Amino acid sequence: MKVLVTGGAGFIGGNFVHHMVNKYPDYQIVNLDLLTYAGNLETLKPVEDKPNYKFVKGDIADEAFVMDLFEKEKFDVVVNFAAESHVDRSIEDPGIFVQTNVMGTRVLLDASRKFGVKRYHQVSTDEVYGDLPLDHPDLFFTENTPIHTSSPYSASKASADLFVLAYHRTFGTPVTVSRCSNNYGPYHFPEKLIPLIIKNILEGKNLPVYGDGSNVRDWLYVEDHCKAIDLVVRKGVEGEVYNVGGHNEKTNLEIVKLTIATIRRLMEEEPKYRAVLKKQVKDADGQIDISWINEDLITFVKDRLGHDQRYAIDPTKITDALGWYPETKFEVGIVKTIEWYLNNQDWVEEVTSGDYQKYYERMYGKK
Repeated sequence: MKVLVTGGAGFIGGNFVHHMVNKYPDYQIVNLDLLTYAGNLETLKPVEDKPNYKFVKGDIADEAFVMDLFEKEKFDVVVNFAAESHVDRSIEDPGIFVQTNVMGTRVLLDASRKFGVKRYHQVSTDEVYGDLPLDHPDLFFTENTPIHTSSPYSASKASADLFVLAYHRTFGTPVTVSRCSNNYGPYHFPEKLIPLIIKNILEGKNLPVYGDGSNVRDWLYVEDHCKAIDLVVRKGVEGEVYNVGGHNEKTNLEIVKLTIATIRRLMEEEPKYRAVLKKQVKDADGQIDISWINEDLITFVKDRLGHDQRYAIDPTKITDALGWYPETKFEVGIVKTIEWYLNNQDWVEEVTSGDYQKYYERMYGKK
């Protein structure tokens, strides 16, 4: 079995590559990634020497390149993670989202048709459904919820989903789609909320929170998501959409406060972690002071344009049909995530050099 994973140097894609390479030593896993700002080969170091793994640099929207790759490799399965994925960036430059997320998907679909791929899987997002009101906690996104996008990012992902499903109906292309809630865990590029907050705390910076922080997200540990995708690819019904959610709804402000409290607690229990702090001030006992790690670091900034209120997924379909369920409670997953970042500061330094610093200042420096 030869599996193409596109966008496998990013956050979810990288974790999926780890999952597949380690779980299926008899599969050949080919990772195609353009290595843009959020893609980094440091994420793949633990698997780069495995005999069943290969990396190829390239653009999924480059049709001639993709067709040549498919002809040479003869893939059995394609799992498409490759996407521009940050809402803030889509507001600044919608065009690149159309190019990668829509045109790139179309190229992959045409290559899959031409070269007889047995399963094409599209990794999508709950953001295609729009948002839910805060005052109706009983409402959830299901696979039958109408698409109602709010940002250029979600519009590009919805368009890609529709292309995928249209290719199944028109050409009989064997496809599946999964739509997930917010992911968190290892190797997450720090433009997103949780890794950004962790990074800023360790650097002694303020913690930017949009609006009043009341927006609600459903959080899914990335390893649980990877298991779900693996299951859908192997056992999902062709032409079907599967929602993948974590049953962990939290407001953005709750997430920030919990992250602050967890880092403070871990550093109290394991003083060795204090060594990663950029702010090195000694307390009365001669230890690195952590009293400043508290909610005073929170800074409320101007809300994002068109900011969705609440996302919440109902994963009943994938649970009933395929037996998947989210294994990791948020209170467990957030500790695992923070500990990973504390123990992998070299990775953080590597992926946040250069262009990231300019981006951070542009997005948050003057708000």
